[in-house]
Amino acid sequence: MDLAELTAKANDAVSAGGDFKKKVKFDFGDAGKLFIDGMNGVANNSDDAADATIKVDWEDFKKIASGGLDATMAFMQGKLKVEGDMSVAMQLQSLMKALS
Repeated sequence: MDLAELTAKANDAVSAGGDFKKKVKFDFGDAGKLFIDGMNGVANNSDDAADATIKVDWEDFKKIASGGLDATMAFMQGKLKVEGDMSVAMQLQSLMKALS
């Protein structure tokens, strides 16, 4: 999976509706960004302001999305960092299933 595929999956997941109504940005460093606006049902690669920003290496994100790395363990090991509203990151579980 590459960033374009992930962005398309995220866009499909949030445009279909759902209970995620916040703005979150995944910052993959040099690999790019994924911005999810649950309120407006769009996902893109912009660097817009978000309720929470999750910084994680692209390879580690792919492991989390595939179930090979637990997000909580990644957070505890410093592989995943959350800036902003931590409760927004906690609400991502259902959305992450759609992205895997």
